[in-house]
Amino acid sequence: MAVNVRDGATLLLDVYRPNAPGRFPVLFAFASHSKEIQGSEYPREFPPQPAWSSLWVGHMEAGDTRFFVSRGYVHVVGSPRGFGKSNAAGSRAWDSYDIIQWIASQPWCDGQIGMVGIGAFASEQFHAAKQRPPHLKAIFPYDPRGAYGAFGGFREEYPGGVMHAFRYLQDHFSGAHTTKGAPGALSEQKERRWQEAMSNPDYRMYPHLFHLLGLKGQHMQRVFDVLIDPFDQEADVELGEAELDQIDVPTYTGAGWYGYTYKTHLCGAQNYFARLSAPKRLILTGPSHLDRPLRALRGEMLRWYDHWLRGISNTGILAEPAVTFWVMGANEWRTSTDWPLPETVWTTLYLNSWERLTIEPPALASIDEYVPPDAFVQMPPTQTNQIAKLRYMSEPLGADTLVAGPLVLTLFAEIDQEDTNWIVTLKDVGPDHAVRTAREGEREISGDLAERELTRGWLKASNRALDPARSRPWKPWHRLTREAQQKVTPGEIVEYQIEILATANLFRRGHRVCIEIAAADFPTGVSGATNVEYIPYHICSSRTTLHKIYHDARRPSRLLLPVIVPEP
Repeated sequence: MAVNVRDGATLLLDVYRPNAPGRFPVLFAFASHSKEIQGSEYPREFPPQPAWSSLWVGHMEAGDTRFFVSRGYVHVVGSPRGFGKSNAAGSRAWDSYDIIQWIASQPWCDGQIGMVGIGAFASEQFHAAKQRPPHLKAIFPYDPRGAYGAFGGFREEYPGGVMHAFRYLQDHFSGAHTTKGAPGALSEQKERRWQEAMSNPDYRMYPHLFHLLGLKGQHMQRVFDVLIDPFDQEADVELGEAELDQIDVPTYTGAGWYGYTYKTHLCGAQNYFARLSAPKRLILTGPSHLDRPLRALRGEMLRWYDHWLRGISNTGILAEPAVTFWVMGANEWRTSTDWPLPETVWTTLYLNSWERLTIEPPALASIDEYVPPDAFVQMPPTQTNQIAKLRYMSEPLGADTLVAGPLVLTLFAEIDQEDTNWIVTLKDVGPDHAVRTAREGEREISGDLAERELTRGWLKASNRALDPARSRPWKPWHRLTREAQQKVTPGEIVEYQIEILATANLFRRGHRVCIEIAAADFPTGVSGATNVEYIPYHICSSRTTLHKIYHDARRPSRLLLPVIVPEP
């Protein structure tokens, strides 16, 4: 169906309606992803695939059409201009608003409209909610992005300002690098930044990214733009804060613990939830991505929309706690009134000699002042496939310990170059009931213990500047702007606050809390590719770099954990 919006542009929609007379509430899915692989027909040939299927396709996110239509909703799926078969000219800023108003005027709509779909479809929901179309009554934006920036912000996509190749890995199959003729002229500012990027030795180390830069924006525009300007904009943050405060539509958002790998959705969901003042719910699901075509959460979506669009009061959804989260390790759901959890006991573990994590801090006026730093050297991927790292572990825990929420690593460190990437990984290691002694066979922690990666944190050393007004003890807010960057003086000991993305895990008795500190991760495939595109690698330094980690009495490097103590 073709619909003309305010400037005359033509947008294409697919409309799926119940086979019955009358007017119905509408669930509207709108995004850059192709509508041709959504809807009720394609799943006949492509039934739902789990995340570990080789055919899993992330873009099939508009929702279960047959499920919603059979339960009395109209499902409308469309593409904004510039995507699919919709008109390509002009700005898409008001496309979703205009389509919502058009839907409300149709004889099959009862005037009650919600939006549905995850990922890109979720980002469009928040974009529309910020504009407050009068007929939009509720949204369910799971896996959103763009709290600080239209349809996706730098700080949510690149925490700590560490560049990764996720967008490239998503896009590089979408079109060949065909002949495009001579590139057009860039603005004076973009030309200057392009020349800087072309001479960046870290970019030149990755031929596929260097080739993309050479096309000067003719291919993969959004990847090109962030390569030449890998910084946040203060104006985007201020605008995002102002717009978030104006959202008045009931919102059910969330993400999954898998989302730390590509960051933007897990960051976005929590950023939105923290600032929303409208009726809101947050769900944080497990470590495996959802099936495609999307069918997960459809029951929860139905309850949400039955309440807000149909006025069905017995769904019970508003009587439940505002936050639901999956606990790994325990493999169970838990609830809370807020996130981070109000009952959190913020607990510090200190980095200690011999790569230990201990509850006791180093003491001033003691021999703890003489503890030397630990060190590792990272060579670039042009010279090695080995990732150098330091690995700090606690003793086996004496009781089950629930860690749920965001984490922070405070690091005192020295490097011998002007910059590096800090990459911090949190792991659950064990069970292990061994006691380390001087006896043969008991001197080292066993190398065959089971371990599970839970989450990660990132910080580019030159992006360490903090915004004190926006920072919280559990969430350091790095400015990440071009103006705020601070190159490191080689040999200087610098304090870094590294945000580690939130998680929820029950460390069982006998397990160990483990953090690994590295400066690089590499492609898992060949030719700069990775075996799983949703686990991207990061652009690391092209220079061999010595890293020293201090953990003495004057420089107590430490890990802040959100421990949830059970009620007595």
